[in-house]
Amino acid sequence: MASESVRNRHKPEWLKIRLNTNANYSAIRNLVQHGALHTVCEDARCPNQNECWGRRTATFMILGNTCTRNCRFCAVATGKPQLPDRSEPQKVAEAIRIMGLKYAVVTSVTRDDLPDGGAEHWAATIRAIREINPECQIEVLIPDFRSNLEALQMVWTARPNVVGHNLETVKELYQRVRPQANYQRSLQVLKRTKEAGFITKTGIMVGLGETRQQITGLMRDAAAVGCDILTIGQYLQPTPGHLPVEQFVSPEEYAEYQQLGLQIGLRAVYAGPLVRSSYHAEEITRLNCKNNSDAAS
Repeated sequence: MASESVRNRHKPEWLKIRLNTNANYSAIRNLVQHGALHTVCEDARCPNQNECWGRRTATFMILGNTCTRNCRFCAVATGKPQLPDRSEPQKVAEAIRIMGLKYAVVTSVTRDDLPDGGAEHWAATIRAIREINPECQIEVLIPDFRSNLEALQMVWTARPNVVGHNLETVKELYQRVRPQANYQRSLQVLKRTKEAGFITKTGIMVGLGETRQQITGLMRDAAAVGCDILTIGQYLQPTPGHLPVEQFVSPEEYAEYQQLGLQIGLRAVYAGPLVRSSYHAEEITRLNCKNNSDAAS
């Protein structure tokens, strides 16, 4: 990549965040805290939390806040999780009603401790949202369920509008970045989901030492399995115990990646320093995938 090493460098200007809060932010914070809900905004230390909560949007995280995997980029706690909260689907659905959302995004920790990976809980959450919020579109960001087709079918049967599963990084860095995951397995999740008739979405981080050639290869792989939407954002080290940032990728390079992805055949590419999987999710889906959305609804 053209980006220079970040060793001994401070964050560039384009990564500096203004932490402004407003009444919407306070309302969402209170709703999350009093409802005993989890959001990826907080647990993954998303840099866009203030902006998104200030716009009355949030990405709900179900199945608790403890992951059974130990990816070296992720701030979410890892360990032995508690049993799923059976009331959580209803709590999430009610929070979406209170927020007045017309587009909701839900993700989860990975639950390799559960026989179905949490798929039944996933389906119950989607159904609860639909029941209480019939006009709300639902985007889900699911784990790989260890390639369990029956688990995937549970999620599909609940009929979300968009199904995302993140590749996170290029194939060559998997062993270092996410050793308990598998690149080909994640591609299979996207492929099977697309074949089931859904809009599919994936996201990656840059700045972990990947090359432009490797990113191009990932884009080609994603397009080959029919992935519709790709998000690309800067990796930011959440704690000193996580992987260091190797490069700060410039805004100009993100623009180049966006054009390259479209040329390769992806339907939409949303790339920028602070872009994350669910950042402006409704906007990118509505503007770039309207025809597919109508078909999948």
